[in-house]
This record gives sequence, C-alpha cells and structure tokens, in this order.
Amino acid sequence: MAQRRALVVRGGWEGHQPVKATELFIPFLQSSGYAVRVEESTEVYADAGEMAATDLVVQCVTMSQIASEQVAGLSAAVVAGTGFTGWHGGVVDSFRASSDYLHLVGGQFATHPGKEPCERLGGAEDNFLPYRVSLTELGREHAITAGIEDFDLVTEQYWVLHDDLIDVLATTTHPTQAWHPWHRPVTSPAIWTRRWGAGRVVVTTPGHSVDVLEHPSVRTVIERGMVWATRTASA
Repeated sequence: MAQRRALVVRGGWEGHQPVKATELFIPFLQSSGYAVRVEESTEVYADAGEMAATDLVVQCVTMSQIASEQVAGLSAAVVAGTGFTGWHGGVVDSFRASSDYLHLVGGQFATHPGKEPCERLGGAEDNFLPYRVSLTELGREHAITAGIEDFDLVTEQYWVLHDDLIDVLATTTHPTQAWHPWHRPVTSPAIWTRRWGAGRVVVTTPGHSVDVLEHPSVRTVIERGMVWATRTASA
C-alpha cells in the first residue's frame, strides 16, 4: 500500500498559535503512517499535481485572504477525494471574503459571547466561558466521536452560522444573558462532518489554544477526524 500523504497548511492570525498547534498533531500523523508536508501559505492549493497526490489537508489559517485559484484548487481536490480538516478559527474563521470557501466548509464563525462587561479586563480571557460540548445521537455512533461522553471546557464558545448539509456530531448551546441581545438559547454545531464530492470534511470548533487542543476529548476528536477524512480507496 502506498504511503498516505498529509499536507499541513498553517498561518494567519498568530493568536491561534498556528505553528505550535499544528506541531502538536504532526507526530500523530507520522506515527499513523502519513508522509507529512508543511506549508506556511495557501499557495500550494493552486498546485493541481500536488493536491491530487494529497490524501489529507490539515488547515490552521485564521482569517487571512485566499486567491480565487487557490480556493478553487482546494475545492477541486476535495471533490476528487482529498480529505480536509481543521479546528477552531483555523478552519471555520478562514477567508471570510471567500464564499466558495464557506460553501466548502459548511459553517462560519460569527462570534464568541463574552463574560459580563463588568468582569472584562481587556484580554482574550474576556471570552473564556464554561460550556458543554454535547454529543448528538449521530455523534454517539460515528467513528470520530463514538465512546466520547459530553465534556466541559472553559474557552471560547463558537457561535457558528451554518447550512443543513453538515452532519452534526456535537453541539454547544449559548444561554441567554442580560447583557446579550438574543432572547432564547441558541445551539450551534461544535463538531461536524461534510461530504463534498468524493471528499470528506471534518470541523472541530474547540481549539483556541494548545491547552484546549490537549484536552483528551478534543485531541481524540481531531486525531480521529484526520483519519476519517483521509482519502478512501474508492476516491
């Protein structure tokens, strides 16, 4: 069997520690039999030959911009069977101006509600809230999340705008608070998959910092998601 090839693409906003975050998972990929290539920009997405030979793309690029030929190359590769995955803003808050990228991923970060205004000190911790990630019925059976129980985190809780072509494995609910403008609890997908052509997409929204990525449930979901998303023999 030919060795599987993984492409790690990282960059964008440094607050999500794209180098440290991806370095956390490269040993897992290597020990799982992948040859790993690391790129510090999305230019590789426009290389049709390289993308056709790639079985899995792991992206950690928050915000930033992407050229039309690059997002077209990424989308074409996924349609042809290349897997695509990532976590937090590195995948679901990437390339906000690209509707084609948003269409591929199936969801877009909108906000992360914060603490009561009087408790805020002006740092990232202003948006760190205790919340629960709750498995769906599908999630309790899916290969990515089977055996994982609902778990609690204290970090950014992503509010995600999404379509109904995603298969939601876990959700999180934003409560109502006196200082927020919404009037009832809002449930967002926290972990999902998406079939796109012959390819598989996996999104995990927790992952603001390395300590969150090291949480046993978060890390397990991301690592299983990499394997599940990888190109299958039929693709």
